[in-house]
Amino acid sequence: MSSENRKSKDSTTATSTSANASINVSQIVDAANENVTKLVNESSRVQPQYAQAISNLQQEYIDALRNAIQRTFSVQRQLVTSNSNFNNFAVPEAAAPYVQGLVKQSDDITNNFISVAETNNQLTINALNVLRENVKNFSRTVEAAAEYNSNLAKSWASSYPTFQPQQFTLGRQ
Repeated sequence: MSSENRKSKDSTTATSTSANASINVSQIVDAANENVTKLVNESSRVQPQYAQAISNLQQEYIDALRNAIQRTFSVQRQLVTSNSNFNNFAVPEAAAPYVQGLVKQSDDITNNFISVAETNNQLTINALNVLRENVKNFSRTVEAAAEYNSNLAKSWASSYPTFQPQQFTLGRQ
């Protein structure tokens, strides 16, 4: 076989091997894309169920806490009203201003706690909304970067149409 024929045969083999490698790499990229998309879709499918389960758990906890508070104070009221030692117990008149002050302080502390909780809840909601906007910005950034990289790859590919890396050709040493 002449040197020129061998060179032509090697060139054809390298070209078909290179094309097969491109197809295989493309298939790998497509398979990876499909599999990652399946994973995201599966997460998306069950997310509402998770959210509902968490919401149900939170509501159950609130109901249990409310029930525990009502039962505890019911038992205390029953203890005070059914025990003869407590039936005749009255707060001395001299202590009345202190008891009223204690009740007022308790009301003020409760109202302050509610105010702090409302502020904290609003800050948390605002932070979650900001995070959501950041995720949207991230998504737009990924789109822009992908478009840029795609254009760069197209430009590079059109500039080097005959580029064939030598390390991927078979039969050459």
